[in-house]
Amino acid sequence: MKGCKYGTHRVIEPKGTLPQPADKISNDMNIFSNEILIDVQALNVDSASFTQIKNEVNGDKEKIASRIKEIVEMKGKMQNPVTGSGGMLIGTIEKIGEDLEGKIDLKVGDKIATLVSLSLTPLKIDEIIDIKMDIDRVEIKGKAVLFESGIYAKLPNDMSETLALAALDVAGAPAQTAKLVKPGESVLILGAAGKSGMLCCYEAKKRVGPTGRVVGLVRNEESKRKLMELGVVDDVIIANAQMPVEVMEMSLNANKGEEYDISINCVNVENTEMSSILPVKDGGTVYFFSMATSFTKSALGAEGVGKDINMIIGNGYTKGHAEITLAILKESEIVRKVFEEMYI
Repeated sequence: MKGCKYGTHRVIEPKGTLPQPADKISNDMNIFSNEILIDVQALNVDSASFTQIKNEVNGDKEKIASRIKEIVEMKGKMQNPVTGSGGMLIGTIEKIGEDLEGKIDLKVGDKIATLVSLSLTPLKIDEIIDIKMDIDRVEIKGKAVLFESGIYAKLPNDMSETLALAALDVAGAPAQTAKLVKPGESVLILGAAGKSGMLCCYEAKKRVGPTGRVVGLVRNEESKRKLMELGVVDDVIIANAQMPVEVMEMSLNANKGEEYDISINCVNVENTEMSSILPVKDGGTVYFFSMATSFTKSALGAEGVGKDINMIIGNGYTKGHAEITLAILKESEIVRKVFEEMYI
């Protein structure tokens, strides 16, 4: 039997919706003729989601595992009820529906990373083997289904699976940065020392060229030191991203008193919308990659301070995003080394 390419045949409630906004989807692992069955090895849970769950259970590892299993059993997918976000997975192709055979560049046994969110991916967890608390990674025994419209990346042979997964998890951020940033522009990146932040800094620095300026915002001295050693920013400020006036004053000071052309939000906590908006000039752009972003706070906040700016929601997909992101790790030995130290 053939299902809808977007997976609507899997929606249990409410009927008529797509899998991502649905409250519950079917995680029956008997696949339709245009679906792909994946033997799952690990989940990379979205940073905002993992942080929320960790805080909810006071960092208790066993309770985190129980909460993740509870969510998947309740919803048929890994979608945090608070943040609404998911993450991505790594696994091996177990079966390809007959309608897709010969039409895609996959075969049984291929290792892939899915580039669609876990918030719409049918998932069944048989066992949680381990949780890597410092990198938001959940190692499991389980199965998942990729819809016909689902995007993926074959894992490269010239780097470890763990390294590739760490980068692909946030592939949309540096790829969107590559599209948005132009030579000579000034760019502010909030959450600059995190996984997506570092990649965005690298790509922004490459795009602005010698006449542009990239400033990173981090939480502490250790993060500042790490970012400066990478050589991917012109300056780093230490500030609380939830304090917009403080961020505005410090970030403008780091840019010779001038407002920025672009700000990029890569933080994993709530209430940072105005810290992204205030430092940007009229006609400028704010790119919200953070899944903790509130559309309401962003829209009404910008209106409230009279900012005529373009605000872009952090779509995790843009054409070529996997290739662009993996290219950074191949181009930059120092960025790759930091990722290996942090995420392997």
